[in-house]
Amino acid sequence: MIIIGFLVGVLVYAAVRVLIGCLYTVRPDQRAVVTSFGAVQKLQEKAPPPPLTGDERERYEYPQVRVVGPGGPYFKLPWQKVHKVSVATQAVDLSWDPSKAQDTIEAVTKDNLTTGVNGQIRYRISENSLYPYLFGVASPLEHVMGYFVSVLRERIANFVDPKGQSLLAEGEIQEAEETGVQSTAVELSEGVSINDLRKNLPLINQYMEEQCRSTTGRYGIELDAALITEIDPPREVDRALSAINSTRNQVAADISTARADSEQQITMSARAVEIATNNAQAEVAPLRELASTLSAIKAEGGSPCLKAYLRNLRVPLYRRADRIVQTETNNGRNGGTA
Repeated sequence: MIIIGFLVGVLVYAAVRVLIGCLYTVRPDQRAVVTSFGAVQKLQEKAPPPPLTGDERERYEYPQVRVVGPGGPYFKLPWQKVHKVSVATQAVDLSWDPSKAQDTIEAVTKDNLTTGVNGQIRYRISENSLYPYLFGVASPLEHVMGYFVSVLRERIANFVDPKGQSLLAEGEIQEAEETGVQSTAVELSEGVSINDLRKNLPLINQYMEEQCRSTTGRYGIELDAALITEIDPPREVDRALSAINSTRNQVAADISTARADSEQQITMSARAVEIATNNAQAEVAPLRELASTLSAIKAEGGSPCLKAYLRNLRVPLYRRADRIVQTETNNGRNGGTA
């Protein structure tokens, strides 16, 4: 009896443990896939085709699998296994590498300068592409990081500032000369790769996001955002770049000051010419008015009227004069005076 009771107890304990082990729950930020002896339940519809071309499109054409949503408790058979995956947005440093410890990613610019790149990428596991994430490769995040870093290094090695390239175009320089808008020497002298990369970090991030859209179809990981925050050259190169930037800023300040002084001088000269013109017009206006008055008197009354006007006009002058000098003309010698 003791042996039978022991066996019954063992069976009951095993049944309870198996029953409890066959129940599972899925959190709201999780999705689950159940496999039976390693085989997953596939659906008839296929996953959306990844943005790939050629043989890669056929290589990464994965099936859709049955996904268990949040909730529970769910029941599974003892020989089945539950694979739970978090679909929440996560962040990982750009320098993350499970095979080695590193603080930054090294990349070579088009000027053959070895620079360090730091930042983060935000990603989430695609609910519609769980097959490649769980069963496509052994470490999908490691593959995504390797793909991201390789594309980033290629972009840094070939990057050219689009603004500086357009400023150096001959057509735009001629157009600027015709319109009178001259670009500063600092803008036309752009071309140092480190400066170009630092100024165009948003463009680089946007490029990386576009290039990594295929990671969803390849590895089941959807890239949410690329946040490259630092591009640091070697210390000695950084000091040289700081000196170059300081010189360029000084040149830009000197050019701006010279332009402001020249514009001020031009404005002052224009105002001086305007003032002198107004003064000359003020002096000439009374003379013109007097000439028009005399012309009108002569036109209406003739020469006698004009002489009478002039004689009457001299009377106030005689009153203010201390001495009057009278001269004789040829008519005076003949008996007349003037």
